[in-house]
Amino acid sequence: MNQQKDIENREDIDKLMWSFYDRMMVDPVIGYIFTHYAKLDLNVHIPIIADFWETILFQRPVYKRGPKAMETHFDLNKKVQLRKQHFTRWLYLFHETLDELYSGTKATLAKERSISIANLMQNRIGKLGDCTKI
Repeated sequence: MNQQKDIENREDIDKLMWSFYDRMMVDPVIGYIFTHYAKLDLNVHIPIIADFWETILFQRPVYKRGPKAMETHFDLNKKVQLRKQHFTRWLYLFHETLDELYSGTKATLAKERSISIANLMQNRIGKLGDCTKI
């Protein structure tokens, strides 16, 4: 049984995001999307995505990008076609990172929301399919 603590604050979210993106950026399945096409600067991206997760997990309205985020993903899809396997891999890595770091109500909520987010993104981009089977 996992004895880790739950996600309790912004510092925990930051740790999760850095761990997740460090893993994802070198992943052989999806890393190239973030390094070659999105060209993410993690020092810029991590605070934004951490705001997003803080808003979701703690209902603190710190995330301000709104619909802009979807536009960013639409633009990315124009550069490299995002497929179901990309979303599935993203989920796998996110859940794997969560499981290594945290356990509890907020960690479970993060998993549930990540599945919803992946499915919503797929549907909006036009790649229908259920990502829940990771």
